[in-house]
Amino acid sequence: MIKTVEDSLKKIPILNWLVTLGKKIRIPGLQGMSLYDIIEMYVIGIVKGALTSRAGGIAFSFFMALFPFILFILTLIPYVPIEGFQEDFLVMIEQLLPPNTAETVHVVIEDIANNRYGGLLSFGFLASIFLMTNGVNAILGGFEYSYHVTEMRSILRQYFISMGMSILLSITLIATVAIIIYFEIGIENLKNKGWVKDELFWVEKGQFLFFVMLIFVTVSFLYKYGTKEVKHYSFFTPGSILTTLLTILMFKLFSIYVLKFATYNQLYGSIGTLLVLMLFVWLNSIILLLGFELNASINRLKRMHPKEREL
Repeated sequence: MIKTVEDSLKKIPILNWLVTLGKKIRIPGLQGMSLYDIIEMYVIGIVKGALTSRAGGIAFSFFMALFPFILFILTLIPYVPIEGFQEDFLVMIEQLLPPNTAETVHVVIEDIANNRYGGLLSFGFLASIFLMTNGVNAILGGFEYSYHVTEMRSILRQYFISMGMSILLSITLIATVAIIIYFEIGIENLKNKGWVKDELFWVEKGQFLFFVMLIFVTVSFLYKYGTKEVKHYSFFTPGSILTTLLTILMFKLFSIYVLKFATYNQLYGSIGTLLVLMLFVWLNSIILLLGFELNASINRLKRMHPKEREL
């Protein structure tokens, strides 16, 4: 791809063999692109794209949108005519949050979920729509400032698209919880008929599967409609697969870190919970941008002349 980079790598004994091998490996379904071309373009996008700065902007806006969004959803819980919706939604929130953070807000969550506050509902609706739109808008802005993206939407169009996407993502979250509830009911019915023995095993595996599907669909939706330039015919992309896998891995490692090594609460008291949440959101923002950079790199390679890919 870029001769100066390639020539520099070929001067290093071990890397020159890896470059030659990478250029021989062709990725199926990507118009004959070599593995080296994709990795080179991907690394250039990460290095020159100010990834951590963009992730910081996304994390701040999304963190500001997180609590009003949860407040709005929890206020709606008593109005949802599905038995067991409240319990399953609270369990999902605890699974999404890092360890030792859900306990801090447990009392507030239960109070909002078990009581109907009409004024809180109206205020929470307006605040959550506005701040959630800002959070999604920050994500789309982070996408557009990629090194590989050259076309941008107008500010007004971008904001309305962000508003529509934030509402659809909220509906997706509620629908996922409802599906989990009916899945648990189905497993219980199968157990009563004697077709399933270990009910807890299947419920836990099913919840994990739906959790992975929620991440995958949400990320794919953001990547497909996030920017004007980076578009794909397929809803599912290599970037969404990478982001889903990295997110699951990050959840596991971050849980271990918080439980075994982090001492935020000892150093900062109750404010340590906010620091853990902020770090958690920032790491997820980086992973989200990493997946998008992969899609943007592939998209840029596809736009280039085939002869340029073979240089």
